[in-house]
Amino acid sequence: MTIKLGTCPDSWGVWFADDPRQISWSSCLDQMKLAGYDLIELGPRGYLPTDHNTLVSELEKRSLQAVATYVMGPLETETRWPDLHTEVVNTCRLLTQLNAGFLVLIDAPYTDLMSGKEVAPARLGESAWQTLIQATHWIAEIAKRDFGLQLVFHPHVETHVEYEKDVERFLEESDPSLVGLCLDTGHHAYRGGDPVKFLKRLHNRIPYLHLKSVDSQVLDEVNLQKMPFSTAVERGVFCEPAQGAIDFKAISAVLTDTSYDGVCIVEQDQYPADPAAPLPIAKRTLGYLRQAGFE
Repeated sequence: MTIKLGTCPDSWGVWFADDPRQISWSSCLDQMKLAGYDLIELGPRGYLPTDHNTLVSELEKRSLQAVATYVMGPLETETRWPDLHTEVVNTCRLLTQLNAGFLVLIDAPYTDLMSGKEVAPARLGESAWQTLIQATHWIAEIAKRDFGLQLVFHPHVETHVEYEKDVERFLEESDPSLVGLCLDTGHHAYRGGDPVKFLKRLHNRIPYLHLKSVDSQVLDEVNLQKMPFSTAVERGVFCEPAQGAIDFKAISAVLTDTSYDGVCIVEQDQYPADPAAPLPIAKRTLGYLRQAGFE
């Protein structure tokens, strides 16, 4: 088993390229290193420097290696594909310059994440679903053919691939030679799935994990009150792994049993974050995960 354990700006409360409530990018990189990590996701495009030479220099001085970043867009909307293509190409180019291996793809939310207001239909019709699959294949082909990157699709709360049945259908209808899955254990549990059982069944499609947990009591409140996603995050629905509902020792055991060789990004959505909170949380979490069998 080879587990590559890393972290990402999300764990430091970073959701946007520019937001006054977020920590500076230089402090974020400093703290990632201080927490004990060597591998990172880049976070939202534009948060870290996008100039190749600058970013390489900043990562090298901290001995940090980028493994991936994400692109998010309305995959089911063909009129948005030209803009999406531009973002995909620019992102893939940066990733290859950094010797990263993965592109994470996320469908656009059907709600405004702040207000919870629906901005698109929550469920797709058959034609729109097939368009989403087609877009995923198209982007995966660009990533693999032109840049040598593995695409991993990230099911996400309040997008069109969020419930376990959605994810299962997505995997059935997508090409395993092109499309892997980024299983986010927290998002999976948020929508009522069991990430341990799911990983055990479909580990051969999952080369990339986001490790996060949920506070089951807060999640009950979220579901009862139908909280917007951002409100749920601010309320603390995603908590430290040592305090949450997900059994990370069981996840580690599955990875051992299946001879996992892939990336695990430790992620705890905290937007907006108290500037003093993320670093001690990150240190505690890394220690806990190592005791649970990771690394």
